[in-house]
Amino acid sequence: MYFSLILFFISLAGIIIMIGRKLVFIKDTEVKHNERFMLEVLDLDGIKHITVKNIKKYGFVALVTTLRFSIKSSHFLKNGVRETKNKMKHFVEKRLMRKEKESKEKQVSSFLKMVSDYKHRIREIKHKIKEEEGIK
Repeated sequence: MYFSLILFFISLAGIIIMIGRKLVFIKDTEVKHNERFMLEVLDLDGIKHITVKNIKKYGFVALVTTLRFSIKSSHFLKNGVRETKNKMKHFVEKRLMRKEKESKEKQVSSFLKMVSDYKHRIREIKHKIKEEEGIK
């Protein structure tokens, strides 16, 4: 991200410098409206050759940049999905373990309640037997 911002500002500064030079050049030279400029005949084959050469060069650069961006973004997304999946899995496992622990605690407490009720009944039965037998 920082690299792209740096490139953007460097290119912006370059454009500003180029436009500034043109403005200075225009201010320094006065163009007379009465003069006619002679138009030179341009070599169309040369222009075509240079244009095709530049299009191939910049097309290759654009292709490499696009592929690089595609590979980096897919790698970033793949890692992001993997991390999110692991976090979700860990969260669900933690939640399930907590529920199991709570359910075990509830079962243990109900078991303890049942045991304490059983002990209480046995004490009552022992007490009744002692009263019937006259044992203190």
